[in-house]
Amino acid sequence: MIIDREGPVPPYRQIADDLRRQIEDGTIPPGRRIPSMVELEQTYGVARDTLRKATQVLKDEGLVETVTGMGIFVVDRSIS
Repeated sequence: MIIDREGPVPPYRQIADDLRRQIEDGTIPPGRRIPSMVELEQTYGVARDTLRKATQVLKDEGLVETVTGMGIFVVDRSIS
């Protein structure tokens, strides 16, 4: 994915939208760790702060959660 740095949507939102799409279409299934910050930096070519904002959006939406020392994982919403 190429980030549009000149468009109306901030880069962190574009990244959050892309990750959300991957979660919703099953590319990153429930219970699976999303790529690490290093991997995301390489994929999107943005600063870590931008990635933190993007993952925070997904956390706020309840799509992912942080597991200390392990990473950020997709929440399994089928478990209630």
